Amino acid sequence: MKRGSITGSKAEDLFIDLFTETFGAEKTSYLYAQYPFYDIYQNSRRADFLIENGPKRIAIEIDDDATHHPGLVSHDKHGDDLLKQNSMIYLGWDVYRWTVRQMKTHPESVKDELRVFLGDSPHFKEIEDYLPRQLGKSLNGEHLELRGYQKEALDSLRRMRENHETIALLYQATGTGKTLVAVLDAKAHGGKVLFVAHTHELVYQAYESFRTLYPEAAAGRYVGGYRETETDVVCGSVQSVALNLDAFREDEFDYLIIDEAHHASAETYQKILAYFKPKFTLGLTATPERADENDILGIFRNTAHKLDIRTAVEIGALVPVRCFRIHTNIDMTKVRFNSVRYNIQDLDVKISVTERNNLIVDTWLNFVKGRRTVVFCVSVKHAETIASLFRGRGVDAVAVSGGMKTSDRNECLEKFKSGDLNVLCACDLLNEGWDCPETEVLFMARPTMSKVLYTQQLGRGMRNAPGKRNLFVFDFVDNANRYNAPYSLHRLLRLKDYRPGETVLGPKGAREADEALYRRGEKPEAVIDFPVSATDYELVDVFNWQEEAAGMISQMEFVRRVDVQTETIDRYIKEKLLVPDLTVPMSERRVLRYFNEETLRAAAEQFGWRLISDSNRKEIFMEMIRQMDMSYSYKPVLVKAVLEHADGKGHVKIADLVTYFKTYYETRRRDGKKVEKANSIYAKGGYTDKQVERNILVNPFKRFEDMDMMRHTKTLGIIAVDSAVWKKLSPDDKTEIVSVCDEMLKRYYERLGT
Repeated sequence: MKRGSITGSKAEDLFIDLFTETFGAEKTSYLYAQYPFYDIYQNSRRADFLIENGPKRIAIEIDDDATHHPGLVSHDKHGDDLLKQNSMIYLGWDVYRWTVRQMKTHPESVKDELRVFLGDSPHFKEIEDYLPRQLGKSLNGEHLELRGYQKEALDSLRRMRENHETIALLYQATGTGKTLVAVLDAKAHGGKVLFVAHTHELVYQAYESFRTLYPEAAAGRYVGGYRETETDVVCGSVQSVALNLDAFREDEFDYLIIDEAHHASAETYQKILAYFKPKFTLGLTATPERADENDILGIFRNTAHKLDIRTAVEIGALVPVRCFRIHTNIDMTKVRFNSVRYNIQDLDVKISVTERNNLIVDTWLNFVKGRRTVVFCVSVKHAETIASLFRGRGVDAVAVSGGMKTSDRNECLEKFKSGDLNVLCACDLLNEGWDCPETEVLFMARPTMSKVLYTQQLGRGMRNAPGKRNLFVFDFVDNANRYNAPYSLHRLLRLKDYRPGETVLGPKGAREADEALYRRGEKPEAVIDFPVSATDYELVDVFNWQEEAAGMISQMEFVRRVDVQTETIDRYIKEKLLVPDLTVPMSERRVLRYFNEETLRAAAEQFGWRLISDSNRKEIFMEMIRQMDMSYSYKPVLVKAVLEHADGKGHVKIADLVTYFKTYYETRRRDGKKVEKANSIYAKGGYTDKQVERNILVNPFKRFEDMDMMRHTKTLGIIAVDSAVWKKLSPDDKTEIVSVCDEMLKRYYERLGT
């Protein structure tokens, strides 16, 4: 990709920096740069970035005027861009676009827009296209013996789980006891249960069934005015649960039941299926005669991956993997990097050197000659250089990339698949949906800090094929420091010890069997002719700051969790009163800091800070309303204005707030009532809209902002109530807020002498 005078790498790095500043460095690991897809004409395309946010895939395109402005490019180019965007939308993706100019000149606007489009607290997920679909089947209750159908159904579900199947559909006619089977199976499975249905009546019926058939488990309701979540079983309406996903952890439930599963294609159902990660999902439907039975099962299986890579290999869905680490003398400690990737120019200079390139070719000729191999390379130039070296040694090899003509690329891939080519040297191409199960060897010659990219590349060789017993992965390990170390199989799988050629992914007992052989001074039969001895044992530093930080609290989040301002946290860290549990040096001027939950709680207790979380944020907001201190009348006026003008997401335009304030105080003046204290702009009159706006943001809004209950998005001209607060405010809560504000205003003006 090239965008005018700025390379795609620089443009993408600029976006990654803004994304990091918006959501935190640890969240950038979910970004997939140059994500491959096919448009509606089956032409290969790439989205600049793709990210999964809850049930949605979001494509992000970075443009600049020189190549994308309709007035500056040809009609054909502009039409091609529109086709690309329309194809993304056709795939069901959300698409957002920014220009390089915007990111460089108005970075705060881009960050504000990211928060609005992706949410204040987004639910990012790893993209797992490399995994097989989750396993499951349909179970038709109509075909079971009536007297014993419940027992047969329960036995079938138990056997499915023993076979690592994670999802099932139970088809039975209305009135034959689907819910009974679901309750008893959930009881047999154990763990926390979520039951969702699309009508209140079905929810309440299920609630009573759980209370009767599973009395030892406390049952709660999440429907209407009920918000009972601290129970063993939660029975909720699809609408209530889908609109309040942030009230639950994604791994909160072990067993998920979807009633009336033939509605599963609806967006609300999709949100629930995509968000939660239960150990087992059961769909219930009374429509066994429907022609789209397999479509329903497909919706369930495709919504979210439940198979992890270890399980997929263990049950034979993917091939076992053996690993070799090839050490180089390349020094990568000075290669620049951001939160998720290396600087491409630095990497190309360091990696594409004669000694390392020859090592790749020598390794293939010495140990895997004749086996179909994919070499993942840093750049097109790198791929072409290595392919040329292979050909110079008499090996049929070609370089393939997204920049090739589709016909030429397809011809190369077909030759490789048929065995007429031994080696493909790939740059950002084969980590897409292309698949050749016959691939026997992967050379990870492109260092990457992206877990997503590494696992996508790994997935290209893990398909089963006749006669294929293993996939051999060669990790080319360069010298790096702890914070810019690239991914490898051992880092990915968190394996701290290494013996050349041993099984890193395999059926149960495979690793143990290999270790037993090594202890006897032997090597596994499947190992290629590689110089392996019993003493070839190496400890691997699998430290990964992104994974270490994943379960920690960033400094950005720390501020959100306590009722003090950013400046206070900065000062306490500087004065060493608050010590981070993990400090990640990204550059000479930039350091990332993370804290354990225990550190946060200890600091809150030591310094008298109040802890805030999404679970209690609404309650704290309500307390703030009930206990508002009032030097002026502004706070209750602001709160009433927000409730009156906010949209469905809790966003209200500053202009609407200004109008509300002016109307409120001028109405009091017109009615001959006391307007405000003498030093107030409203008492004096003759104020401008800008003065009202400044008054709102300086006085009543500031306290809500300090507590992180409201946020001013300056570039969009809006004030937003925190989403964790707004989503949980019920109609009764809003009625109470208005009542409290009215009472406070009444008392205030009584004290003021009106």
